[in-house]
Amino acid sequence: MADADDVRRLALSLPGVEEIDSDGFDFRVGNRGFVWSYPERVPGRPRVIRTDVAVLYVGDEAEKQALLLGEPGLFFTHPSYDGLPLVMLRLPECTVDRLTELVTDAWRMRAPADLAGDV
Repeated sequence: MADADDVRRLALSLPGVEEIDSDGFDFRVGNRGFVWSYPERVPGRPRVIRTDVAVLYVGDEAEKQALLLGEPGLFFTHPSYDGLPLVMLRLPECTVDRLTELVTDAWRMRAPADLAGDV
């Protein structure tokens, strides 16, 4: 079972990562986001930052659909993310090993080439 502390530890262990000040967590590499806490929006209510859900960059629509269809208990999406290469990850349902893989892959896809070759 993974949590926000695991996300923070894993993200900050990667080269060139900076944490952006937020109510949850928000990590970027080369000024490009790769994992952040889910800003849940329910109509008629204020936005809530969910630190039990991570938004991950996945590269493209095919990868997004593969994750959503292959592991529906782990991943989900929201209509506001339609057309974007992003999925939401339920951290309590995720192992730390799987989270490590997902965060590293997201970082690798967003990192400048000179950094991505280092991991």
